[in-house]
Amino acid sequence: MDTTDKGPLLEKHSSTSQQSTAGYTGDGSVCIRGIPACRKDTGNWKACSLTIVCSFCLYLAYSSIMKNLVSYLTKVLQETNLAAAKDLATWQGTSYLAPLVGAFLADSYLGNYRTALIFCTIFFLGMMMLLLSAALPLISTGPQAWIIPTGPVSSKYIFFVGLYMVALGYGAQKPCVLSFGADQFDDTDEVERTKKSSFFNWYYFTVNAAALISGTIIVWVQDHEGWVWGFAISTAFVALGAGTLFFGSDTYRFQKPGGSPLARVCQVLVAATRNFNKDLPCDSTALYEFLGQGSAIQGSRKLEHTDGLNFFDRAAIVTPSGCESPRQLNSWEICTVTQVEELKILIRMLPIWSTVILYSAVQEHMFSTFIEQGMVMEKHVGSFEIPAASFQSVQVITVLLLIPFYGRVLVAVFRNFTGRTNGITPLQRTGVGLFLSMLSMMSAAVVESNRLRIAQDKGLVHRQVAVPMSILWQGPQYMLLGAGEVFTNIGLSEFLYSESPDSMRSLCMAFYFANIATGNYLNSFILSLVPVFTARGDIPGWIPGNLNEGHLDRFYLMMAGLSFLNLLAFMFCATRYTNVKRLHI
Repeated sequence: MDTTDKGPLLEKHSSTSQQSTAGYTGDGSVCIRGIPACRKDTGNWKACSLTIVCSFCLYLAYSSIMKNLVSYLTKVLQETNLAAAKDLATWQGTSYLAPLVGAFLADSYLGNYRTALIFCTIFFLGMMMLLLSAALPLISTGPQAWIIPTGPVSSKYIFFVGLYMVALGYGAQKPCVLSFGADQFDDTDEVERTKKSSFFNWYYFTVNAAALISGTIIVWVQDHEGWVWGFAISTAFVALGAGTLFFGSDTYRFQKPGGSPLARVCQVLVAATRNFNKDLPCDSTALYEFLGQGSAIQGSRKLEHTDGLNFFDRAAIVTPSGCESPRQLNSWEICTVTQVEELKILIRMLPIWSTVILYSAVQEHMFSTFIEQGMVMEKHVGSFEIPAASFQSVQVITVLLLIPFYGRVLVAVFRNFTGRTNGITPLQRTGVGLFLSMLSMMSAAVVESNRLRIAQDKGLVHRQVAVPMSILWQGPQYMLLGAGEVFTNIGLSEFLYSESPDSMRSLCMAFYFANIATGNYLNSFILSLVPVFTARGDIPGWIPGNLNEGHLDRFYLMMAGLSFLNLLAFMFCATRYTNVKRLHI
């Protein structure tokens, strides 16, 4: 971080502070022309609604590929089921790690808007390559040749290059667009700060609506009209989303990137270690901080000193070698209080983030064991057959119904008890979701226990057939998971954004998506241990190939028990969390 010349920065922040009283934002945001953003003409719902539309279009395109990728790999590219499953897992892992790349570039150098446009372009180019790979067989062998036994090597290469461009482009823009949408509300204004909470609700609503549409209409087009049409529609939605984001440029508020957050963290660690033997002053105001109203970190407000984690305060001890004059600062020897507090915030967030990983692992069972359980249940309702995989739409519908209900009804109910404008805090909201996910596991255990009892009574234990128990009994566990998402997913994203340092917001939003990836890995690890500890000799274990011989109910009870212990750990961490204290510019 360059701190050799603070004069212009101080002057700029002072100007911003004076203008904020004349209708300008108070969080340091600027308009497209680089001047302080006018509160009336920029931001708010007018601007953030464009980011919501963009997110809807991009997720619809991404989800349409994700939900049917295995089908394309096995039917068109002629891969085995195992190879297709591995390719899907690797691709999804890339999608979940890519947000860290986009967030780092946004917070350090480019800002959310430019980073999002760059990776939206990569997303679009990737979709064009997928479209080309699907069209090549038609071009070369005629309109009826959709499946080529071996397939040209060039077509397969084009497909996989395009596929990973999609993973990089979609994943990297995701935290940028989400954070950029939230940036359209001024934290220093009470009314706009309340609207920001609603923004996270509606963002998640539109993403789930996109998932529902892609999993029904777009997937149907892919299966019945051909992959060229399916990819063409998805490509059009990517173009529409990127175009929507671009053409709203005049209405946006922009936060300036503050330089590399990784460098600032390392500077605090090095400076604190250098001053390990020095005594901290009794008065925290004696610690070094940039003079004036603004922060030494561009686009960031000052943070007040907080007690705890005092070792890192040593990085702000004023020493002759670290600060010979106001214009001769060595950031590797002395750091500002704000810079130290940034690191403290990340450390304090870590326990909260860690205790939500198991929740992400529980959520993954909606796509695995819940479907396997449904496959051995009676799927006919009258003359209509419900595919086991399609029944997870109950969860999506629950989310779509509960989000408006939460904003219009539950917030008012909670407000009567708490007196808070938003009803409950993001951490309280997250905790409610953890509790609901635990109930979902308990509901699944009860359903499976009854299913196994029926299998025993009907003599179906050693037969790999469906048990005469309606799949509709799975409804409560899907609905509880959906309700848990409305509370935990939105609560956690709002918490990470609102508590993150101004110059690290995209990075902290990327941690939200990294939490999902970590939950996937944890779930895979737990599942790999189940046969190790439950299968003995003739005993097939809890989750065998024939679920009628297993005890999936015990696995669900184990996950419910782990969820309960995790909930206690979360409550312990949440009650000890220290909220961020910002100084307005």
